[in-house]
Amino acid sequence: MGLAQMNPTVGDLEGNAAAVHRIIKEAKGQGVQVLAFPELMLSGYPPEDLLLKPQFLADCEAVLRRLAHAARGMAVLLGAPEPPAGPGGKPFNTCCLLYRGKVAARYRKINLPNYGVFDEKRYFEPGKRALVVNFGATAFAINICEDMWMDDGPTPDQVAYGGARIVINISASPYHRRKGPERERLMRRRARENSTFLCYVNLVGAQDELIFDGSSVVAGPDGRTIARGRPFEEDLIVTDIRLPVGPVPGHNRMRRRTGSRGKSRMLGLPQPVGQPRHELEVIRLPALPSPGVRRPLRHRTASHLKPLEEVYRALVLGTRDYVEKNGFNGVVLGLSGGIDSALVAAIAFDALGPERVHAVTMPSAYTSRETLADARRLAGSLRINLFEIPIGTIYDSYLESLDPVFAGLGTDVTEENVQARIRGNLLMALSNKYGWLVLATGNKSEVAVGYCTLYGDMAGGFAVLKDVPKTLVYSLSRYRNRIAESPLIPPSIIRRRPTAELKPGQFDQDMLPPYPELDRIIELYVERDMAVEEIVRRGLDPETVRSTIRMIDLNEYKRRQGPPGIKITPKAFGRDRRLPITNRYSGAGRSRKR
Repeated sequence: MGLAQMNPTVGDLEGNAAAVHRIIKEAKGQGVQVLAFPELMLSGYPPEDLLLKPQFLADCEAVLRRLAHAARGMAVLLGAPEPPAGPGGKPFNTCCLLYRGKVAARYRKINLPNYGVFDEKRYFEPGKRALVVNFGATAFAINICEDMWMDDGPTPDQVAYGGARIVINISASPYHRRKGPERERLMRRRARENSTFLCYVNLVGAQDELIFDGSSVVAGPDGRTIARGRPFEEDLIVTDIRLPVGPVPGHNRMRRRTGSRGKSRMLGLPQPVGQPRHELEVIRLPALPSPGVRRPLRHRTASHLKPLEEVYRALVLGTRDYVEKNGFNGVVLGLSGGIDSALVAAIAFDALGPERVHAVTMPSAYTSRETLADARRLAGSLRINLFEIPIGTIYDSYLESLDPVFAGLGTDVTEENVQARIRGNLLMALSNKYGWLVLATGNKSEVAVGYCTLYGDMAGGFAVLKDVPKTLVYSLSRYRNRIAESPLIPPSIIRRRPTAELKPGQFDQDMLPPYPELDRIIELYVERDMAVEEIVRRGLDPETVRSTIRMIDLNEYKRRQGPPGIKITPKAFGRDRRLPITNRYSGAGRSRKR
């Protein structure tokens, strides 16, 4: 059994097909008889509104049929969109069985997720039949992602009524913190519940905000992990599965009679207890070819990552794939001497190498010698290119131009924001001139409460820390220093009180609750949808909770205009959480007025 944990690019049909060809050849060399690729491997996941284009679906089908010719000598399971069954219909999310040069069978995903980041009911028609394929005397069940997460999914029927000994689930399951172990526990439980081998192959790589962590797994009938794929890397997991002789204990097997075209229909003798929930199709095909190599039974199990390493690897992968898949030749970011920009610079360095990372320090009259020195030290330790563009004279010219319009009005946050917008403007100029992607450096805590400047520090093409709370920023920075031979991020950056340095003596905590308290409120209100009273019962100050929630509610308009960023929590702003901008309902407990 081979599980091809792959990193496709959405819409790159030829590139994805070439990757499939390469892995088929590699798997043949290892004697693989059945090779499974992830959900929608051919098109990439999620293809979104590309699925509304008939030509895109036709092109997918044409490439699929070409690929079938490469599947000789083994059975290949490949995820691909399937055109609608008739005019006006929706396409199917399909697992195609390629065998002996043909598309020998198709399983259409039955359970379509429609929550969080998923919109599959918008695009797909659900399948209606569970599928079991008999290769000679060996019966395989095939299903897709959400089919395995649902308690009433097709697996029990495939095993009890179709006689499947092995269940193969192809998946594109997006990452959030600790998702890999959570997913594996589910797969082990499903294998144990059904007394079957369960082979689960997951996508790996990044698509816009979504990260796919791989972590494919093979579980045995006893619920134990037999093999596990590497997290956040492409991987070919080859596992020998030896089935026991005789019927599986506790399974209700039905007699089968082979019909035309190799398909089977079920007979009612003997009658099992209960009735199947799903219509079941059983297909009989010639036995699998003998493996081309002989080897002792062996398994390889990669280790789960520790929590901080897991998140850091996700951020590095998300940054690398966004840059590479969108064709940027490098990145640029503002380096303030603060911890957020320091962490983003370190992630970019690990994702792309020093030669493709460019930083800009843009000191003003309020920039301290210490933060400027730390920005220079950080650039030196990372070996990245650093530009220094003072903004004092530019800022003075802005104020001079605005002075007639602002006559008689006092200084306020407007003048602070002008500085941030000058910096955003300069970064975008460098992006235009050199073709670099601007990395925004704001974190989830700031984005949540609007402690950021629209068209200023929010300017950019990709927000690496958009879903990373401030307290986690500190933990990740310390983690990166621990694994380095010498600290990459100057310890003085980690120790310094957070400040935007847009006016004298300014500190974040002058306007915000302490970050541990703020992040806890954001987690409970945004990620867990708790009401004020529930949050207060967790021991948090009522007025702090209400004022924080008011800030979160009022700043949806800012978040809507921000760049995409990497999702690492169960509920990120953007795809996960979609609230109306024009909205008089306040989570703080009373209707709000503007």
